[in-house]
Amino acid sequence: MNYKKINIKNGITLHEINTEKFKVNMMSVFLTTALNRENVTKNALIPAILKRGSSNLKTQEEISKKLEEMYGASFNCGIEKNGDNQVIKFYMETINDNFLPKSGENMLKESLENMLEIVFNPLLENGCFKDEYINQEKNNLKQRIEGKIDNKATYAIDRCVEEMYKDKPYGLYKFGYIEDLEKINSKNLYDYYQELIKNCKIDIFVSGIVDDEVKNIVENNENIKKLADRDAVFNLLEPENKEKVEEKIVEDKMDVTQGKLNLGLDLILDTEKERYDAVLYNSILGGSATSKLFQNVREKAHLCYVASSSYLKNKANVFIKCGIEIENYEKALKLIREQIEDMAKGKFSDEDIENAKKGIVAQLKTIDDEQDTQITYYFGQELTANPISVEEYEAKIEAVNKEDIINVARKVSINTIYFLRN
Repeated sequence: MNYKKINIKNGITLHEINTEKFKVNMMSVFLTTALNRENVTKNALIPAILKRGSSNLKTQEEISKKLEEMYGASFNCGIEKNGDNQVIKFYMETINDNFLPKSGENMLKESLENMLEIVFNPLLENGCFKDEYINQEKNNLKQRIEGKIDNKATYAIDRCVEEMYKDKPYGLYKFGYIEDLEKINSKNLYDYYQELIKNCKIDIFVSGIVDDEVKNIVENNENIKKLADRDAVFNLLEPENKEKVEEKIVEDKMDVTQGKLNLGLDLILDTEKERYDAVLYNSILGGSATSKLFQNVREKAHLCYVASSSYLKNKANVFIKCGIEIENYEKALKLIREQIEDMAKGKFSDEDIENAKKGIVAQLKTIDDEQDTQITYYFGQELTANPISVEEYEAKIEAVNKEDIINVARKVSINTIYFLRN
């Protein structure tokens, strides 16, 4: 596998991941812009509008027919929150030219051009987006926003983040807000789309058996030619300079049979190295089946159905999530606090560290097993101030020792305790 970056224009980058491991090519276009309340709902609506039809593929039926003609190619799109950025994502997967039944076809070129057509040459009606599509997709997005309470575990995590980052970009819900949705129409959304395309960071990924032809296809594509150089407006994924804040407890009541207990922890990290030390910290605390939370809170005390933690490196946070019987709230919270305190006291073994390293390295080695995970990894590195290869990442993990983990553990504080109960 070979990875290469090519600057097409200022703010527009082509990423080639050359691998013979797969019989398909996966292509992605990511539009990255700074996350803010003014535009979060518009950004969430845009991919839904673009996938409805382009200037030359005017309906979803035409797009579907074209994908079928391309040997059953697949196309998808969506929206993500990546640090203080909102990312509009488009994916297309097609068979590699080396495996086509007929010679002379150029599926790589056809696939790339169709995807760039959908993203950058939208269907217009009277100089703006089509009213019919706008109204339908606004209704679909409204239902999605209203339905966020249906998955209680995800809802609890979102609420914990919202409370931790109240009045800050990262606290925004990635699909936006109904009150903002009501203000959107076909004209103001198209006007915003034009500004977005003019100013956002654009990354084009191609993973598969690729060569110099990819660069030529992208550079000579008419939709790319129309785009100008830009000083892309986005936020580098850097850990925040945090200060210890007063711990707060937030409680929501809903018709639930199982309580959802979430803790948001702040890590006050001083160096780039500590970001990787924190990966080990999280794994030992709650990031694996051998972790302290899983073993002590779930398995031994039987206080949780679920007990785990995740580390958000670019925000310097660890999030603990537990599904508990509501009456076990105090006991579970007390025991979770004990695990956090024990980490700071160094109450974990060399075996814990070794198991954590093995688990993390095993995950890193699976990155090359899926094209979408390859693309996700390299895109994440593209947004960081200090990008590193998978091999360098692995070396940093292997270099962490017990004192490093204790050092990080002593810099951990609880920011928010969120409890969803009946």
